[in-house]
Amino acid sequence: MKTLKEIKPKFGFAIVLCVVGLFFSSCNNNSISENKREKNTVENKDALNKANEAALLEVMQKHLNAVTNRDLEALKQTMSPNGEMQLILPGSEIIDGVDGFMKYHKDWFAEPDWTFETKILNTEAGENLGMAITEIVYREPNRKPEPYFNRMIVSYDLKKIDGNWYIIKDHASSIEKSTDAK
Repeated sequence: MKTLKEIKPKFGFAIVLCVVGLFFSSCNNNSISENKREKNTVENKDALNKANEAALLEVMQKHLNAVTNRDLEALKQTMSPNGEMQLILPGSEIIDGVDGFMKYHKDWFAEPDWTFETKILNTEAGENLGMAITEIVYREPNRKPEPYFNRMIVSYDLKKIDGNWYIIKDHASSIEKSTDAK
């Protein structure tokens, strides 16, 4: 039979090994938990970014469709509720505010015989600000003395207000027009 002196050091050593083992196991589990949390955070951010991007894209498409279809009511729904808006067109001064933007479009929509073909080239959505780049071909097939077209690149800035995206800037740049010198 072993004496208490012989058992005690071995028992103490075993306790120390158990404590050290539990410590490393706990650290490893915390590390695994932290890795899972980080992965979940990244996945959640990715999902939120995709949802944010999809919502921005939806507003952009609604806006472009509203212009194509000359739908003032749908167009107004894509405008900032606080009146923030700038329309920048080639050869003209900046038109400020939603009211100015809507008046310009009301007058333009009254013009007959034009078409508006759109293509979204790219978008980017941040947390509260986003942008879209589009290619637009504007045509007036019955313009005299000859048909007219204007191929443009139009950039849009969007702002998230109360959880919804709105257009706050429309900046058009002509790339090629039928009236360009040949």
